[in-house]
Amino acid sequence: MANETTKTRYSDAELQEFKDIILEKMRTAKEELNALASSLSSPNANGTDDTAGTYKTLEDGSATLEKEQINQLAARQKKFIEQLDAALVRIENKTYGVCRETGKLIQKERLRAVPHTTLSMEAKLRQN
Repeated sequence: MANETTKTRYSDAELQEFKDIILEKMRTAKEELNALASSLSSPNANGTDDTAGTYKTLEDGSATLEKEQINQLAARQKKFIEQLDAALVRIENKTYGVCRETGKLIQKERLRAVPHTTLSMEAKLRQN
């Protein structure tokens, strides 16, 4: 078998390993997204009806900030899920793991850590 420097793509077995990793990450990401969505839709459990007006204003401001942060986290999760979906398409097309800049195979260690990446470390470092 050719070493990774001369290989032009990962084998079907290797692609299946990456697919399993991606599907697991996607399952976790969707669970986290659902948790974020439910925390946004549920009313404040700390009820502020009986608090003085000043504290209520402060708490409302804090709640607004928290909702914004949750929305940002949810948006990031959605983007991550979209990137994982795109990686699954590349697996089906058998183009997964090929750097979009260099055309070389991305190292397995990098793909295991960042399975949605489309850049090798060489290309990523060039960007900085």
